Amino acid sequence: MGYELQAVIAGDELLRAASRDIPGARVAPLRQGLSLMPMTDEVFDAVTDGGAAGALGFWRLPGGFERLLAQWSSAGPMAYVEAEYFGGVGEQRAAVWADQAVVLGPLDVPTRTRFERFSRAVSPISHALRRLGARRGLSEDEFEAVGLDRHRCNDDWISSTTS
Repeated sequence: MGYELQAVIAGDELLRAASRDIPGARVAPLRQGLSLMPMTDEVFDAVTDGGAAGALGFWRLPGGFERLLAQWSSAGPMAYVEAEYFGGVGEQRAAVWADQAVVLGPLDVPTRTRFERFSRAVSPISHALRRLGARRGLSEDEFEAVGLDRHRCNDDWISSTTS
């Protein structure tokens, strides 16, 4: 079974306000006061400036979207994250914007198997979540602590969202 995620993560109120005028934007609550906005085709089309995709090395970051993320981050930090795993093989990528600039990343660490857990110090998404204020538990990293393990793909996150 695979895992796939491309999303913006930020504090709930910040993300809801920032995404309010984005056609097709849906916001799903996480734990610890965070929420995520899955990167759907409709959101991608609404936020791209037509420039080359793949900025900062992400697979699905729309061209020019990093400028909008920087603008939104004037109200608080926000992360763009991607993860893809299938059959235990995959990778994560994450970056955080705050005060209108990239303040973390982009971080990119491949992993050979899900069972060879990332070190808490190097997991890109957990590192980004820490920068957003998330805290890990005794037996879980930040990824699990905020509930990113609750769904396995963007479509499942979308079905759990509110507009």
